[in-house]
Amino acid sequence: MFIRMTFTVAVAGASGYAGGETLRLLAAHPQVSVGALTANTSAGTRLSEHHPHLRSLAGRELVATDVAALAGHDVVVLALPHGASGAVAAALERTGSGTVVLDLGADHRLVDAADWRAYYGSEHAGTWTYGMPELIRSAGDTQRARLAATDRIAVPGCNVTAVTLGLQPGVAAGLVQTSDLVAVLAVGYSGAGKALRPHLQAAEALGSAQPYAVGGTHRHIPEIVQNLRAAGADDVAISFTPVLVPLSRGILATVTAPVGAGVSTAQARETWRAAYADEPFVEVLPDDVWPTTAMVVGANTALVQVAVDTKAGRLVTVTALDNLVKGTAGAAVQSMNLALGLPETTGLVREGVAP
Repeated sequence: MFIRMTFTVAVAGASGYAGGETLRLLAAHPQVSVGALTANTSAGTRLSEHHPHLRSLAGRELVATDVAALAGHDVVVLALPHGASGAVAAALERTGSGTVVLDLGADHRLVDAADWRAYYGSEHAGTWTYGMPELIRSAGDTQRARLAATDRIAVPGCNVTAVTLGLQPGVAAGLVQTSDLVAVLAVGYSGAGKALRPHLQAAEALGSAQPYAVGGTHRHIPEIVQNLRAAGADDVAISFTPVLVPLSRGILATVTAPVGAGVSTAQARETWRAAYADEPFVEVLPDDVWPTTAMVVGANTALVQVAVDTKAGRLVTVTALDNLVKGTAGAAVQSMNLALGLPETTGLVREGVAP
């Protein structure tokens, strides 16, 4: 099979955290050439003003986000706010270019338009192929096969990725009940974006942990439910509480679920390891080693551990990932590779950065 040597990739929303992290990965990708970089209010500025760490692209100028700038590339990455990707994607569709488009926002993730309206308050832009290659599908097909056959990819939410990867093996194996799930996530501040809001400033954030979107209001909830149903769950109810903690990046997701009688920690770990045995970027840690966010900084890796609390009758999973890499940009590049016919791991690393 003939594989092209180089693909051109444009990034819309290049000044934000997600756009910048995508550019960091693309700059090191051996089969990618970075094309147009666009923004709205930052148009006319240099990339170095927003991402001074991206030295190979520092002198590039950001241009306005419009179809003329994005058309003609092999791949377009939309790192735009929720609700903004739909119109740009529709305009690109009208060009008929056959470009692979990846949406890092939420606009195309949900299958149910009613869920979108309920949580986002606007009309649904449509459903694209879900950009989580590791998603377990009880229907028998694989998410990788779907990604290899598409040119429209909806990249998952970072919190969703952590909860899904942590829990789905138990759902698929029928070890847990999904009608009483509890998820509490420690989330780094980059997950809240670059907006200059008072509670995101250092004076408020340092030395403090702040819960947000409490009481079933977080927009990632229907996406988590959707994924667990894909893995075989029928009735899904989840109490989901994210907490901002003084980290620039990282998610540590603790999820508990009622477990079937007689299920042991050893059995659970065997189930999780079997599910992820062939996954290049998801690893179940050795017995009694628990994930930390420091283990995954800068890596496209999710680390998982699981145990059974027999006194509480609940299974506990803990998952760590870098919200900007495996939670966003890394998932985008992983899915892009599949859509382009490249090896899935191209341009991505498992090794993190420490200290």
